Amino acid sequence: MEEWASRGCDYVGCWLEFQMRLSRLPGCIAVVMYRNQITFERAYGLADLDAGEPLTPRHRFRIASHSKSFTAAGIMKLREAGKLRLDDPIGEYVQGLHPRISEATIGQLLSHSAGLVRDGADAGFYEDRRPFPNVDQLMADLRNPPVIEPNTRHKYSNHGFALLGLVIEAITGEAYRTWIKREIVDAAGLDETEPDMPLPAGVPFARGHTGELLLGRRLLIPGSYTENAITPAGGFVSTAADLAKYFAQLAPDAPTSVLSAGSRREMTRRHWRNPHSSIERYYGLGIMSGNTEGWEWFGHGGGLQGYISFTCVVPERELTVSILTNASDGWAGFWTEGALHILRRFATRGAPSAEVHDWAGRWWNTWGAADLVPIGDVVLVANPWMGKPLLDASEIEVTDRDEGRIALAGGTGSHGERVRRTRDASGTVKEVWLAATRFVSETQAAAEAENRYAARST
Repeated sequence: MEEWASRGCDYVGCWLEFQMRLSRLPGCIAVVMYRNQITFERAYGLADLDAGEPLTPRHRFRIASHSKSFTAAGIMKLREAGKLRLDDPIGEYVQGLHPRISEATIGQLLSHSAGLVRDGADAGFYEDRRPFPNVDQLMADLRNPPVIEPNTRHKYSNHGFALLGLVIEAITGEAYRTWIKREIVDAAGLDETEPDMPLPAGVPFARGHTGELLLGRRLLIPGSYTENAITPAGGFVSTAADLAKYFAQLAPDAPTSVLSAGSRREMTRRHWRNPHSSIERYYGLGIMSGNTEGWEWFGHGGGLQGYISFTCVVPERELTVSILTNASDGWAGFWTEGALHILRRFATRGAPSAEVHDWAGRWWNTWGAADLVPIGDVVLVANPWMGKPLLDASEIEVTDRDEGRIALAGGTGSHGERVRRTRDASGTVKEVWLAATRFVSETQAAAEAENRYAARST
């Protein structure tokens, strides 16, 4: 692995540890894959708040709408075998639909442009108020006409992907779960992925949790439900490592894959732009895509009661990031963007030079924390509180072992001023001064705040 990637992953891990404390989320698993090798894999927090069970990278999570990318791959594999065409009307394979839905094409379902209802008339299964629909209940919803005219805009539909599961069953003569597990999951070499619950006995599973704001505390969401007919849209259970391995294989130039390069190009190609979003996002065939600071990526996200997750691939850099959280207020999407932001800075500016590498560390005062992040020939002053911690970071030019100057800062910062480190008798750095502001260890900063303010607060 190139050193910039290693150093970038080091800071991704440090930043995520801070973000976990800040967010007060139960647990998080993060993976970075570089050139088809997992270079970073870490679990934070707990798999189950009630039981106090530590989270490990081997715990399975509900990965929700990531499932659509597996279903889409299944459809494309059948297409490669000559079993279907993307412009085939859905009514050729599934009977009993509203006539206008029957006319929708497989390609329109894959790209969420068939105009179908999103979740039927009552999406209470996403709040555990009712079970997920069975096939009869799904078909009852699909006897109603499309909500909007097909092929007019991107309109997300879980029911549409559930319908694609029925197409797979009609063509293969097998249950969706059986066929997709063998032909896509196992074929991709994924050992920690199942299309739905239940999991095999003894497999570690991260429980979901409610958001904290509603009650001021979190409640356990077991997460053990099955999604029945909705499984092709959101039933999958996996790990961050397996998701990274799978999505990396969907890159058009991936060395190995369950699909042809042509199918992968069609899946990851931008078919529709999200028409009502201030952030530029697109959808292909079971695949989301976007741009983070000039890095084009594709992937997918997922949200179910108790779980939020996100995975993205930057083909140009052969990078994949996957982050899973086990709470309804999880920050997985923001953290994936933050990880790309960090890795892009290191890819652009390089690993730290010998002159600056030992300046790395987190320093505190009563205002909070600042991270010193050596990169290239400078030291960045990162803000770990931010979703993109290196954004507009001040830059320190190191001039001696413990001396430097702020060579670049915003107009309200301390541009041009002195930076220095002080050491104790053993030679360990005990203080960092950024211009006139003093930073110390977290322990010392906490003790100073306690001594200074505790008596005044009683």
